[in-house]
Amino acid sequence: MTKPGGYDPFEHAERLGIQIVYRRLTTSNGLWVPDLHAIFLQPRMRAVHERSVLAHELGHACLGHRHSTPKLERQADHFAARHLIDPQHLDYVRRTSSDPNVWANEVGVTLNLLEVFLKSA
Repeated sequence: MTKPGGYDPFEHAERLGIQIVYRRLTTSNGLWVPDLHAIFLQPRMRAVHERSVLAHELGHACLGHRHSTPKLERQADHFAARHLIDPQHLDYVRRTSSDPNVWANEVGVTLNLLEVFLKSA
């Protein structure tokens, strides 16, 4: 799969010097740990889900979040959606299908991030 929107969260994490650690997590699929300058990811996620979770956690890192609240989670979702979704590509996909699941798959994000993007547009 090409990188929709040209944004690669793995490259972004590397540029920021953020270590990506795969570890079984019990309460989420990803976790930003500022004191370790690391993002923990649940192993064996589907590629689209892993990419979306990593972009969300990078949102926490880039926005300076040190803990989690519903407001900060929404901010991290918006960060991820804005970085991962190319609006022109999404417009094209929306003209070719009426199914939001197809749209999410085609632009390479979870349905949740697609919904966040559409609500903020």
